[in-house]
Amino acid sequence: MIAGKSYYSLRFGTLSPEELAATAAKQGIDVLILTDINNTTGIFEFVKACQQNKITPLVGIEFRNNSQWLYTGIAKNFKGFGELNRFLSHYRLQGQPLPANPPSFHDAIIVWPWGNKTPQQLKDNEYIGIRHFQLRQLLTSPWRNHQERILIWQPVVFNNRQDMELHRQLRAIDRNILLDRLSPDDLASPYDWMVPHQKLLKAFSDWPEIIKTTNTLLKQLSFDFSFEGSKNKQTYTGSRYDDEQLLAQLASDGLKERYGPDNVVARQRVEKELSIINKLGFAAYYLMVWDIIRYSLSHGFYHVGRGSGANSVVAYCLKITDVDPIELNLYFERFLNPKRSSPPDFDIDYSWKEREEVQNYIFKRYGRAHTALLGAVSTFQARAAIRELGKIYGLPREEIDQLVLQPRGFEPDNLGKMILKTAHRLAGFPNLRTIHAGGILISEAPITDYTALDMPPKGFSTTQWDMYTAEEIGFEKFDILSQRGIGHIRDCINIVYQNHGKNIDIHRIDDFKKDTKIKKLLQKGETTGCFYIESPAMRGLLKKLRCRDYLTLVAASSIIRPGVARSGMMREYIRRFHNPDSFEYAHPILKEQLSETFGIMVYQEDVIKVCHHFAGLDLADADVLRRAMSGKYRSRKAFQSIVDKFFANCHQRGYDKALTAEVWRQIESFAGYSFSKAHSASYAVESFQSLYLKAHYPLEFMVAVINNFGGFYATWLYVNEARRLGGIIHLPCVNKSQYMTSISGKDIYLGFIHVHDLEQKTALAIIKERNRNGVYHSLEDFVSRTGITREQLLLLIRLGAFRFTGKSKPQLLWEAHLLLSKEKKKKKAPRLFNPATQQYRLPQLQQQKLEDAYDEIELLGFPVSCSFFDMLKTSYRGELLARDLQHNVGRRVRMTGQLVTIKYVKTVKRQIMHFATFLDPDGEFFDTVHFPKVVKRWPFAGNGVYLIQGKIVSEFGYPSIEVEKMAPLPLRPDPRSE
Repeated sequence: MIAGKSYYSLRFGTLSPEELAATAAKQGIDVLILTDINNTTGIFEFVKACQQNKITPLVGIEFRNNSQWLYTGIAKNFKGFGELNRFLSHYRLQGQPLPANPPSFHDAIIVWPWGNKTPQQLKDNEYIGIRHFQLRQLLTSPWRNHQERILIWQPVVFNNRQDMELHRQLRAIDRNILLDRLSPDDLASPYDWMVPHQKLLKAFSDWPEIIKTTNTLLKQLSFDFSFEGSKNKQTYTGSRYDDEQLLAQLASDGLKERYGPDNVVARQRVEKELSIINKLGFAAYYLMVWDIIRYSLSHGFYHVGRGSGANSVVAYCLKITDVDPIELNLYFERFLNPKRSSPPDFDIDYSWKEREEVQNYIFKRYGRAHTALLGAVSTFQARAAIRELGKIYGLPREEIDQLVLQPRGFEPDNLGKMILKTAHRLAGFPNLRTIHAGGILISEAPITDYTALDMPPKGFSTTQWDMYTAEEIGFEKFDILSQRGIGHIRDCINIVYQNHGKNIDIHRIDDFKKDTKIKKLLQKGETTGCFYIESPAMRGLLKKLRCRDYLTLVAASSIIRPGVARSGMMREYIRRFHNPDSFEYAHPILKEQLSETFGIMVYQEDVIKVCHHFAGLDLADADVLRRAMSGKYRSRKAFQSIVDKFFANCHQRGYDKALTAEVWRQIESFAGYSFSKAHSASYAVESFQSLYLKAHYPLEFMVAVINNFGGFYATWLYVNEARRLGGIIHLPCVNKSQYMTSISGKDIYLGFIHVHDLEQKTALAIIKERNRNGVYHSLEDFVSRTGITREQLLLLIRLGAFRFTGKSKPQLLWEAHLLLSKEKKKKKAPRLFNPATQQYRLPQLQQQKLEDAYDEIELLGFPVSCSFFDMLKTSYRGELLARDLQHNVGRRVRMTGQLVTIKYVKTVKRQIMHFATFLDPDGEFFDTVHFPKVVKRWPFAGNGVYLIQGKIVSEFGYPSIEVEKMAPLPLRPDPRSE
């Protein structure tokens, strides 16, 4: 038996499943077993590779505890594969070591390694595997009389000496030890390579009974698996017919609610979609997504349905999405078409606080035996591989950094060259099994029929293979994702209800689209904190488009993506948007298909349309091309054949070569980065919901953003935005603050969560005691009631959390030292009467505002009682403010700005340039451009306030500064350090 270990035997194997199969075919081997260590990740890749090489694939698992090989299980058939998976899964899910003796499998055999740990008696399904170099030991062993229980055993880990060395390096990386510290037990045998079939038989020629036993057993083993057909749960109701009837009824009910009783266009679209859904057998899939949505809505969870699923009117009627596909003329064939063989998927976003509860429901509703999170495989990256290799060779950090960065003039020595070469080979090798961002599988048969399961920290069982394998074997995943933007919306709605008693229906999208306040925010780019539209680039695009409506925002959400922007088509789109009669379409078909986007491919659907109508590819081929460019298709060969067909069809249609090349350039430049129109529309819906809250409840919205710690910017920027919108920002206060940031009227109290080094248990104890027994009356009262430690108390004093006492920080610090020793103060029992506070005569100490600012920077990360501008040594604030830029285009000016964010970009010549965003002294944004020469001469020097000199330029009415010189402005030093 030749048993290969692929590189999915993490940091052990050196060959891919494809390489194992190809090597076996070259050696004339017609039966090959994959026995990766404690995993089944590569099984289906292996099976396909063997089929392509006309090799019979068999599957198994090598069971190990750490480096100790216990035994190997080999499936007799597909049922046996499930048995092995369930055995391994049980111990992996429990976090327990594998047992020394396996159970009695019914449809799997066990192969024991030859040696001391071989059992004296074997069960009916157990054998001993012996290597050719161990045959001498057989001469003096009792087992020589029981050759019907002995198999030829030839593991395969590498192909040649280079692979053997790579195996050693991987083992040292895995053990995190120097290469020369490896022991023989850490390594495979040097004989673990693909021995030609005849050579292996010759080595056992003196033992014909063993050869016979091996051949007889091999004929009894198989792996009868079909890649065809869906492996998902087949029905929702228990009957396919009933599923179709229920889906039709739910769609009909939703149709009336969404479109009214007499919308003929919508009804015809629903009927068309249902016929395709039922024909492809996806009614159960829709119903399971509907069930998840129904559960979350019943619990008041807010969700966003996005991705290609939003192309479906049926999904809109089932409230899976809030995007109206008819309004946007969305292309249903982007989601499902009669020729599409790959399964669809819905992306459902929840708040990061609620997603786990939804996942928990899915596992309970459909059963843990049939439900699992989708796994993923993390691979070695080139730079990380260099660092790992450098460590096992004992290189100092400085040398490793040089190998990674390879500065100009650096020439590696021989060892360095070898490390770089090996790192190049390692790049792309599997390194860790992880979790897909949100995929969940719900299977008809037990999920362990197809995979062993891992138990990552999330606490939900996870498949050992990834989304590509899932799709290849017939699974449709359910994407249950989380994002902070939904948390902003949900928390803001709660704050508004708590503070104002108002219930907000956030799904009134049609009303939001007509809201004049929202239109003004969009046009002015006042979108800080709003989902997906708050980045400097997006704010700039909104201003350049003078965006005031939903449809323009949908387009903006896609053209901002890297591919469209880098290809120059974003600028061209803006130009054509403002001047729709200033251009000619390259071809009548492009005018027909792309008139909505002025002849420019903006959405992924545009790729399908152009490939289908312009180049004559059928819908299935066009979708494969689109998926391949999105990184969701692994077959390079299939992709290339479709590319060839694209050019051949264009040639047959008589298109000019230049026209074909330009159309292909557009497809190639952006398809991998652009959104589907439905995806952009879903994002735009969520953006409108954020905009509504910001327009009508700006302070509550900013508090929600601050509390979700998610967005494009750091917390201090959102605090600044709240202040700019009229909020009064207060430092944490032991009598007013909650754990999270809170608001009352215009007063915003920063939460204890923002205080660096303040322990959560301390903060929660302060709030709990205050809620139970009322506000604190003095420092001594606070200390006696909370039992706080001195170190934690000093943090709060330095941050001004006891300003209600009217005492200065120095006074309070003296009191704290008098009240508390270094030992933790025990919390005292409640007293019937509070004795008078003892008064101390303290020295008169002054606390400067500048000292407060430095305390706040240290403990919060940013000043609150003043701005960075107030801390500057200079009183100079520049010649202009951000609001003056548009009226001074072409002028060379000097401005001061606090750095907000930097975007790193590589030019066509591979040089670094920057786009940066600053705040002016009034807290308003302005943007800068830093070309490569300026970057080299006037680089950024960290956060802070800069003096900037440059020329004001404007593009489509959006001003920025082309920087010529720039330098950081020094702050006044902390008085305490002088």
